[in-house]
Amino acid sequence: MNIKEAKEEVKNIVKAYLAKDENGMPCIAEEHQRPVLLMGPPGIGKTAIMEQVAEELKINLVSYTITHHTRQSAIGLPSIVHKKFDGKDQAVTEYTMSEIIAAVYEQIERSGIKEGILFLDEINCVSETLAPTMLQFLQYKTFGTHKVPEGFVIVTAGNPPEYNQSVREFDIVTLDRLRRIDIDADLKAFREYGYKVKLHGAVMAYLDIRKDRFYSVHADTDRKSFVTARGWEDLSYALKTYEKLELPIGESLMAQYLQDEEIASDFAMYYELYKKYEDLYQIPKVLSGEAWIDDKLKVAPFDEKLSLIGLLTDSLNTEFREYRDELACDELLLEKLKSFGAELKAEAGRIPVEILKDIVSEDADKRASLKAAAMLTRENEADSLRVENILKGYEAELKTVGSPKEAFNFVKADFERREEARQQHIRTTDEHLTNVFKALDHTFGQGQETVLFLSELNAGYHSLKFINECGNDSYFEHNKLLLLKDRNDSLRREILQFTEEY
Repeated sequence: MNIKEAKEEVKNIVKAYLAKDENGMPCIAEEHQRPVLLMGPPGIGKTAIMEQVAEELKINLVSYTITHHTRQSAIGLPSIVHKKFDGKDQAVTEYTMSEIIAAVYEQIERSGIKEGILFLDEINCVSETLAPTMLQFLQYKTFGTHKVPEGFVIVTAGNPPEYNQSVREFDIVTLDRLRRIDIDADLKAFREYGYKVKLHGAVMAYLDIRKDRFYSVHADTDRKSFVTARGWEDLSYALKTYEKLELPIGESLMAQYLQDEEIASDFAMYYELYKKYEDLYQIPKVLSGEAWIDDKLKVAPFDEKLSLIGLLTDSLNTEFREYRDELACDELLLEKLKSFGAELKAEAGRIPVEILKDIVSEDADKRASLKAAAMLTRENEADSLRVENILKGYEAELKTVGSPKEAFNFVKADFERREEARQQHIRTTDEHLTNVFKALDHTFGQGQETVLFLSELNAGYHSLKFINECGNDSYFEHNKLLLLKDRNDSLRREILQFTEEY
């Protein structure tokens, strides 16, 4: 299965293991809760999906790469204690708590949540001395004499032997105690993820053109070469930051992430072409309706048309993502302003700016606590910081405001201005999307280029969120034509098959 399917599978497993019956007992008894083994090539996102599952289920995640551990850190250190057996004092060996088990308890204390996932990566690459300990752990969920706390689900991950010479094959006895899920690299699932986290447009467009270069590992040569999903994602973030800082971008940067000389060189050349197309085809003017798509593109190579679609999609996705950010910010800000209004009424004698400072301080403490517990996503942290900066901006103004009514009227008026600006951004984005459809129709008619553009919109998380919540007449009109075309094509295939059979 692909990484997206694996994520849903793990999510369902965790839900089932944490489910309780009417007596508060686990629906699946603990001894039957087999640890999960995710088996798949390196760099496809096994760790990332664990973070997403924990985030979506609002539970803890404690993650370890087990190859970084020695036997002592895994099971604890020995110590001599004295105990009486049959009336005689005896010196016996006990072990301190495993570092891994201790980390689980510490995470429970930080978050206040008793349920979670213990994720151990590279489980089948442990050292000779640690191997027996890991087998015991997989069978009995203990490290040494210390058991994984109740409420924590064990998920492990490993690489097939063709990718790692250190792999130790599990025997049938061990495998019979695991739930094995095999994962394959899948470009479609990666592109869906890429749209959601807004990967660089050049990366997305290149992989659409060169699908065979998404994932490549050659471990059987003298000089190992590889390109992974992790490499493309990390390169994407580097490219966006380098562009923002106006730092030079060349093949050497690509090669640091795409460790295959041929692919790194090919993408470097494509990146230069992509940036050239960005200027040549006046993407901002196409969005604003000031320019059409150059008619020369009608007879351009298909790769160039794909690059154009990528540029248009990337520009619109920036606006779709801004819609999401502004909506999240306004919703969170409204929540804080309601609290501010309630406190103004409840504590009419207090200075308004001091009440606002308390709200800002409480939110900062909550954010720090969630971050320390690894339960704050980067996206939610950014939302919180944006709102905090707005509230801090109010403080200077409120210092000159005397009455609670004046204070609330000021923040209310500012929120209304922000909401009107957000609505204007929605109208602008709607116009830009409509203008792209008009430009595509003008140059290509109802051709495959428009179909490709629609497919990109339908694959994007933020594009679908915007369209579903705000609508766009041009999208609905073109999508209806696409569905009708698909239905007609299907009908023609059915008729052809029928005539061939009879």
